[in-house]
Amino acid sequence: MSANRVPVHIITGFLGSGKTTLIHSLIEQKPVDEKWAILVNEFGQIGIDQTMFEQRNDVVVKGLPGGCLCCQLAFVLQAALVNLLARNKPDRVIIEPSGLGHPAGLLDILRGEAFQDVVVVHDIIATLDPRRLDEPRVRQHETFQDQLAMADAVAITMGEQASAEQYEQAQQFVTELWPPRKWVHCIEHGMLPLALLLNGGQTRTHEGSAIPDTHRQVITTPTVEGSFFDIPPLLGQPQQKTASTLGYTSTSLRWHPNEHFNLDHLAAYLSGLPSTARVKGVFHTELGWKQLNRADGTLTVGSSAWRQDSRLEVITPDNDTHTHTRLLRELSSSGALS
Repeated sequence: MSANRVPVHIITGFLGSGKTTLIHSLIEQKPVDEKWAILVNEFGQIGIDQTMFEQRNDVVVKGLPGGCLCCQLAFVLQAALVNLLARNKPDRVIIEPSGLGHPAGLLDILRGEAFQDVVVVHDIIATLDPRRLDEPRVRQHETFQDQLAMADAVAITMGEQASAEQYEQAQQFVTELWPPRKWVHCIEHGMLPLALLLNGGQTRTHEGSAIPDTHRQVITTPTVEGSFFDIPPLLGQPQQKTASTLGYTSTSLRWHPNEHFNLDHLAAYLSGLPSTARVKGVFHTELGWKQLNRADGTLTVGSSAWRQDSRLEVITPDNDTHTHTRLLRELSSSGALS
């Protein structure tokens, strides 16, 4: 076994729990002598999260949209990771599975024959939004439970949005997990101390952990359609994709980069969607390129370095068909929000 295996860190967590924000905070603290590779998996078909990382020489970001790494994209993940390790030679790899992704299949790949002498899986970190514990649909979701059960450590997020009571409930919930987590950290302002990542050891053996039947049933033929390097849609002909699995539906849309959106109209429209809708997007607006991110009904707007196209992903519970139908009707027409 090689003594120079590349450490791999898995940052898991349910939809909208702050995984990408946490990874951004780690990148800000990255040792100057290290090169990192970030693999970002998304449930949606076109990929939004990779657009939210700035291009830099010491951090390579690869998006893997269109399914979950433990099932639909297992083959694609293996190929992408082999390519990243060979071409970029990173000192460290961080993998962010989809919010509906199950860690068991990912561990199987990373501990398989192809990578057993190449990488070593360090502590699995799960992000937990305390507010989700108040939602029976989420708390009872098999994937939500398994993500926390397989985690070696837990980062409790949303410090500015959750109440003191919700935070106390989350801490109590985590302390009752068995075996005890190596650490539990309450994140403020999206910042996780880098030492918690660098000083962690290898993940547990996770004996008996397996991909649940609900995930096995959605395994499909691997695809790289909708990847990071897709050419943009034609002017006036936005591209749309939908996917449904594990009780949720994703609506994804892309527009030509020269199409402009009115930021006020866009923010008002997205803010008007039901609080159950998870919204992520990057748009070319009259004020420049902007990121829009909404979780639990709260919309944030920031600048974006992305220029390839405008794109939007909205994930809703399957029973919220009104939101899904409304999105397709109002956003699939070019300039609907301009």
